[in-house]
Amino acid sequence: MIRNGDHTGEHERRFDLFGTSVRVLVGSGVGPRAPRADMVAAAAEAVLRRHQRALSRFDPHSELSVLNHDPRAVRELSELTAGAVAAALWAAEHSGGLIDPTLLPALERAGYVHSLADSEPAPLYEALSTAPPRRPAAGRVDAKWRELALAGRSVRRPPGVRLDLGGTAKGLAADRAAAFLAGREAFAVDAGGDVVVGGRAGLPRRVTVAHPLDRNSAFAFDLATGAVATSGVGTRLWRTPDGFGHHLLDPSTGRPAWTGVIQATAVATSGLEAEVLAKVALLSGPDAGFEALEPAGGVLVLDSGDVVVAGRLQAAAEVAA
Repeated sequence: MIRNGDHTGEHERRFDLFGTSVRVLVGSGVGPRAPRADMVAAAAEAVLRRHQRALSRFDPHSELSVLNHDPRAVRELSELTAGAVAAALWAAEHSGGLIDPTLLPALERAGYVHSLADSEPAPLYEALSTAPPRRPAAGRVDAKWRELALAGRSVRRPPGVRLDLGGTAKGLAADRAAAFLAGREAFAVDAGGDVVVGGRAGLPRRVTVAHPLDRNSAFAFDLATGAVATSGVGTRLWRTPDGFGHHLLDPSTGRPAWTGVIQATAVATSGLEAEVLAKVALLSGPDAGFEALEPAGGVLVLDSGDVVVAGRLQAAAEVAA
């Protein structure tokens, strides 16, 4: 999350969306004809809400839900939804199949049928104590996402394949909202774990990563331009007859992944890229996850509660020490 009061004089807009709390911070514009900060913030909110309306699998009237219930192999999509499907396929390809948008049936079997936004997560300590042996997740060579084809705004799917665009859609939405703010002196879009910051002035913001076991600060660093995404097993965690389930699945088994990493935070140039890196790091386990975060920097929290800092963020950790 971004700390309050980083830049004085900014307009702040708060609202609930994507099952989380969202903040948009907008600094002054450039030139006498620059739109007012509150108007620009409202426009950014409208962008985010359009993505929610189109891409929520929990809304039976969303374009994604309509697509998922359409028996036809080929369907024409809106430009917004086609872009989100393209982003999900890019994420699947670049993650080696670790991020799989066609795992919706497995998610439902694991217990994630309805939105859990208003539900208290199950205790993470208890879930860790009963979780199966840790192992890195893996993609599947026969994954259904490999059979999807997108040509312009037309998508072709095998019969019965349904999509869950999840975190990639949220990261993409944050990027698109941030594009409305790029001309301001400073801005930030903070969508519950997906953060995009920037502005002409290049002013740094303090980004704090919460520890998933006690919600205290696990790590903090400054970022002037770019994006941060955090993915963890504790945010969507529920009891099942066989133990505990969460929303981050191992594509090779179709079951919740227990890899030895309970939370991963990634820094990148865009919200979509940061979202992909964070999930790859968590699903890959401690060693490969560290390697995934090394180029741009990031933070892992392990089952033990230990915090591991990667890449250029290690300099911030040394200063804090």
